Amino acid sequence: MTFNSIKISSVILWILVGLLHQSYAQKKTIKLCEVSGTVRDSVTGQPVPTANLLINFGKVGIVTDTAGYFSYKLPVGTHSVIINRMGYRAFRTQFAVSRDTVLNIRIIQTANELEEVVITTQAVDQNITKPILGVAQLSIKTIKKLPAMMGEVDVMRSLQLLPGVTSVGEASNGVNVRGGTVDQNLILLDDTPILNPTHLFGLFSVFPPDAVAALDLYKGTTPARYGGRAAAVLDISMANPNVETFKLQGGIGPVSNRLTTEIPLIKGKLAVLVSGRASFNDFWFRLGPPRTRNIRGNFADGVVKMFYRFNSRNTITLSSYANYDFFQTEALGSINDIPASSSQFSFKTLNFSGKWYHSFGQKLDLQVVGVYSNYQPQTALPEIDSDNRITVGSAVLQRQVKINLNYLPNKNQKIELGGSVTHYRIAPGELNPGSNATITPIVLPTENAIEAALHIEDEIKLGSKTTLSVGTRYSHFVNLGPANVRYYRPQSVRDESEILTERTFESNEIIQTYGGFEPRLGLRQALGQGQRTSLKVGYNLMRQYLQVITNTTTPLPTSRWKTSDANIKPQISQLWTAGYFQNFYGNIYELSLEGYVRSTQNIVDYKPGADFLLRNNVETQLLQGKSQAYGFEIMTARKKGEVTGWISYTYSRVFNQINEGLGFNERINGGRPYPANFDRPHSLNLSLTVSPNKYHTFSFTFTYATGRPFTAPTGLLRNDGRFVPYFAERNNDRIKDYHRADLSWHIHNPREKQGKWHGDWVVSIYNLYGRRNQYSLFIQGEGTGFKTYELTILNAPFLSLTYNFGNDNKPMRL
Repeated sequence: MTFNSIKISSVILWILVGLLHQSYAQKKTIKLCEVSGTVRDSVTGQPVPTANLLINFGKVGIVTDTAGYFSYKLPVGTHSVIINRMGYRAFRTQFAVSRDTVLNIRIIQTANELEEVVITTQAVDQNITKPILGVAQLSIKTIKKLPAMMGEVDVMRSLQLLPGVTSVGEASNGVNVRGGTVDQNLILLDDTPILNPTHLFGLFSVFPPDAVAALDLYKGTTPARYGGRAAAVLDISMANPNVETFKLQGGIGPVSNRLTTEIPLIKGKLAVLVSGRASFNDFWFRLGPPRTRNIRGNFADGVVKMFYRFNSRNTITLSSYANYDFFQTEALGSINDIPASSSQFSFKTLNFSGKWYHSFGQKLDLQVVGVYSNYQPQTALPEIDSDNRITVGSAVLQRQVKINLNYLPNKNQKIELGGSVTHYRIAPGELNPGSNATITPIVLPTENAIEAALHIEDEIKLGSKTTLSVGTRYSHFVNLGPANVRYYRPQSVRDESEILTERTFESNEIIQTYGGFEPRLGLRQALGQGQRTSLKVGYNLMRQYLQVITNTTTPLPTSRWKTSDANIKPQISQLWTAGYFQNFYGNIYELSLEGYVRSTQNIVDYKPGADFLLRNNVETQLLQGKSQAYGFEIMTARKKGEVTGWISYTYSRVFNQINEGLGFNERINGGRPYPANFDRPHSLNLSLTVSPNKYHTFSFTFTYATGRPFTAPTGLLRNDGRFVPYFAERNNDRIKDYHRADLSWHIHNPREKQGKWHGDWVVSIYNLYGRRNQYSLFIQGEGTGFKTYELTILNAPFLSLTYNFGNDNKPMRL
């Protein structure tokens, strides 16, 4: 070995010895302090044994003993700890150690928390104890945490995350519930009917989120007090204003801005709530590609609600709701071959309700409600090179009075009875040509009808494990004049050539009556000793006298409403349901399995080539038949804790069958069953919300559904030297499957002080991975073949930032 080699080796050796000595010296100078303490329950104060403590993100893990005690030595400095225990909310904190330290920690039991996710009725275990099936209550608090398209909190879109609730696509004007059409859902906002539940052709819902208190979706057993629709009931209640303190909240987003205030006028007795939302941001269209720069679209909605407490037995609430939509596109339209420069769609709703509540005592109370509702859609076509606008409008007016009595004879029985009278007045269509003298004005005859109903329902416990709900509703519908009614030859198609006679009815003269009993039944049987599991069965019969007639995939807001009459029979739906329900770990976890079969008579579909625009005898364009739907749903949910959410799977089918005769215009698909527009066999939904602390909340949703049916051409026909697609069967193919993921991050401002204003930021990404979901397909003949064009909506990720503010109902100076 050379001298240089020895020298180099010596240097390396001394360096290593120096490093080891330095390391040893450093270790000798580290000061360890004892950190000890007890983990206790936040309510009872009792020690919590076997709680896991993860120190410094899992570098150290210890477990409390049977007395909830822990002890460990840590170096001087700042450390973090996460405490986890089954049945308790995760606890996180940071602490500084400079000497021996004692930490006394209290953790919150999730059973003592308010439910973050409620997919049952109001009581935490009512999904087990009540005899009704298919009832979903999604709290507005949960809805506000879900990712929202462009920051708009959306009730209707949120409902589609529940099992058994679907739609035909992104821009659908409503939802389909267990095989029902959009118009088969009764949607109520503070007892007033909502005929168009969406803004901008289905992009957003019409319900101001800050004014909504609760919503109940009845998709199975429906209480006897509800009627008039064949599939489901969505009952949305607006918040009562706070009679004690002033509250102000609002938000600024990329689509709309909103503001809500609650003002006590007489403390403890009288208060008013005012809520408004408006979009002024259609300048976004101008920033898009050339084809969107002339599109205009805005909406607004508002609520005013007054609450007055006379005394402990009497209260009165007065509610009003209004909304307005405007949408303009350069897609050309025409009426009577008069070309237009654009198409302008507008629709508005104006609703009022008043409710008197009187308590006779602890066992009996009375509610009397009056309702006024007016819905007015309109289509306008500005003429080219002219200031004249051609308009086509319609209106649906509904007035109602209803009364309801609730009687509790004992703790095991509840009886409800009441009645209602509803007046319908429909202006089905009016053409106003403006200053154009070449177009003849058209005013279709007004439709008038009255629906009266009585109901009674009894819920009774037949023992500790059995509960029965049995009731019925009797409805009577009267179609009234004035009208000119056509009668067609028996066993013939309703056509101009088959008219047997015509009759003119005077004002308020009875044209046609329908009616009958609508029984409701629910039975619950608890299993096991803890009564955390139950089996249920149910049956419903519902009659529908008011329906939408349309030949589009989803009804447009301008679609025509029609009462039952001498030629259009009411729809009658029967629903059989059965389910298994189980709760775990103190009602924190919930499991449900439900199956159903629905049979509906007299469903309405359109003849091939049907045209409803301004047609007087619209029955000549319609066919009636039957529908059969069936399916099963499975869902599991975690309702409390740091992580909440649910996952659900639905298998469902719905087939229509139209066979009124042997002719081509008397049946569809040769009289054989065919899939409905909203038949989507498989549906999977996931919703996950994580709240690691009071400053941050993360939400993630994922949805998948089988592609909906559409009508594909079966061949080509030659017409005037051109080949055009030939459609022999309806809904004989499907568009691509639908799937989408969304993400949101709620940042609760930690710098705001308690009792003062708070400001929260919400970051949302809709369609996270930019899925190009097909909404529809269009077929166009080209040469000797045809080409398919797809329409996609919201086919890219949408990032939005929303700012919310408020004062959390805390007392403040004005």
